[in-house]
Amino acid sequence: MRSIMRHLYQPYKWLILMPVIVVTTIFFGGLAVLLCLFLDPKIPSLLCGVTWARINSWITPMLVRVTGRKFIDPKQSYVVISNHQSQYDIFVLYGWLGVDFKWVMKKELRRTPFIGVSCEKLGHIFIDRADRNAAVRTINAAKKKITGGTSVLFFPEGTRSRSGRLGPFKKGAFRMALDLGLPILPVTIRGTRAVLPPDTLDIFPGRADLIIHPPMETSGWDHAGLAELMAKVRAVIQAPLD
Repeated sequence: MRSIMRHLYQPYKWLILMPVIVVTTIFFGGLAVLLCLFLDPKIPSLLCGVTWARINSWITPMLVRVTGRKFIDPKQSYVVISNHQSQYDIFVLYGWLGVDFKWVMKKELRRTPFIGVSCEKLGHIFIDRADRNAAVRTINAAKKKITGGTSVLFFPEGTRSRSGRLGPFKKGAFRMALDLGLPILPVTIRGTRAVLPPDTLDIFPGRADLIIHPPMETSGWDHAGLAELMAKVRAVIQAPLD
């Protein structure tokens, strides 16, 4: 039955869903750039980002269930750390996390039409993974943006999981949390891989869960204990995936 439904879904995907995603991306990306000329980037980031993400989720349709929102203090900045299973994770986080945040993303995405320019104007952070020193300089320059309730978001696996299993974590997010003295906000996303598997356009309706875990304080931790801190955060994110 699922294969029949998937076959019937194809005309809708190509004739309605994909054009809507393209149009909304161009429209809200352009609107965000325009609004940044007159407003604090936090406002167009929330206004355009949330609307863009929810429209494209609803029209897929992908239904999103959020748990743990009570753990977020809107006045607190966090280093948000999330697993990464699908491009649809971006819709889930933008549409339902409910905090202003800056992405840390690979510099190649800067060349993506409309998305790259709007992300730059909104203050998102592009890093060169091939040049460690340049990446460190970029992160250090970006630290001044992470104040007053604005957070920074990392996918510490570095890329989408191809197997569905949680991959090893890179250290950059945890170093930033320690350097800034900010709490870590672990987040688990489930279900998006079934909506859009990595490296495909095989979109299909489904459900996703956004699970927000209690923040983990970084006071009392130092760089010598970085591996232990990473392991604790990873175990928290992993638990709902088991």
